[in-house]
Amino acid sequence: MKIHELREQKANRVAEMRGLVDKAETEKRDLTDGERGRFDALKGEVSGLEVRIGQRETLENLERHAEATPVGGTGGVEALEARYSIGKAIDEFSRTGRLTGAEGEFAAERRSGRKDSFSAPVSLFLGGERRYVGTQQPAAGPGGALVATNLGPLIDRPRPNLAVAKLGATTLTGLTGNLDLPRQKSSGTAKWVPEHGPATGSDPQFEKVSMGPKTVTGKYEVTRRMMIQAPQIEQVLRYDLGFILAQALDLAAVMGTGANDAPRGIKGTPGVHRVPGAFADPQKPTIAELDDLVATMTSLVEDADIGGSTGFLAHPAVKSTLNRYRGADGALIGVAGIFKGEPTAWSTQVPANGGTSTNLAQIFYGNWPDLLVGYWSSVDIMLNPYAAEMADRGGAYLHAFLDADVAVRHPESFVFTDDFPTKALASSVIQ
Repeated sequence: MKIHELREQKANRVAEMRGLVDKAETEKRDLTDGERGRFDALKGEVSGLEVRIGQRETLENLERHAEATPVGGTGGVEALEARYSIGKAIDEFSRTGRLTGAEGEFAAERRSGRKDSFSAPVSLFLGGERRYVGTQQPAAGPGGALVATNLGPLIDRPRPNLAVAKLGATTLTGLTGNLDLPRQKSSGTAKWVPEHGPATGSDPQFEKVSMGPKTVTGKYEVTRRMMIQAPQIEQVLRYDLGFILAQALDLAAVMGTGANDAPRGIKGTPGVHRVPGAFADPQKPTIAELDDLVATMTSLVEDADIGGSTGFLAHPAVKSTLNRYRGADGALIGVAGIFKGEPTAWSTQVPANGGTSTNLAQIFYGNWPDLLVGYWSSVDIMLNPYAAEMADRGGAYLHAFLDADVAVRHPESFVFTDDFPTKALASSVIQ
């Protein structure tokens, strides 16, 4: 008997035991002799099933290690991750409760500690949100199907750019416990002394930046037919489910407040400067006013002796607006002219209505390697075919979990404004 069948039998017997107790408690009485006999019999069956499950788990763990190809002989971890197939992993795990090949090797090396889940490489994905993955959409959703007589490549939905990695955020992987990063707050002082005079002591001051795992999750409903028929399941699972986890992490890295179990991002970090627009016409800044705004933002970082890989991040509406600016001679000034050639990234994750009205966008500037993104886990995939609503459908819930956190190394490394107008310019602005 397969291990998932044994687990299902155990779950059914535990549910029956709970039903006996709940019924007696509802009727405010003790268990009858017959109920006690049935309860004890179920308890014995559960104990026996636990022994069999343990034996199966031990055997399959040994088989998993025996069937896995050593990493060192196949090009290292990157080569292993390149051979990993989400579709194959889902299919094998749903049928046998174990994985073989590259999928089994990765799961053996990066086990999540759960017997009902397996691990998938973070590198497969580009962060809860629940989706339905089947051959037909739910009745309430849009029409369409993934299975057809002749089915071409799946047309992906529009997706926002994931910006912080592009700009150079520092990635920390393989973390286990909570992470404290010492940060030097101030240096000592150097003083001139006369010949043979004593040195004056002074002490540097230190503080720390702390990071700890926070969980982002996504949930799909996968139908039995989807797993059998849809040739795009690998693409759907890898690029959609994985992407929403990464998207949630990318958003938190910039906009996270630290509330509701989410990370604290740049905007929510105390000490990060906010620069007001200070435009004479709030809806139509001049080129000179934009130059002042950019100079103020960049100088706040430079004056703190922060340097490295700096750049701007904003909503694409900011780019569209800036590219309408021209000088008195009609020559295009645009993004490169306003931002003085600094690297830029554009993402709809950054609000276009983050100021005091829906016409005001946010612009972030900083030294992006000082943004730390830490990973405590692979993308852990849990296949759950035992939910009551799945039992009579033959499908399963597919849960994905990612443990990560964000921290800013130095608050002085970043600055933002939320006063940039994006919708009020009826024509190109002339200097």
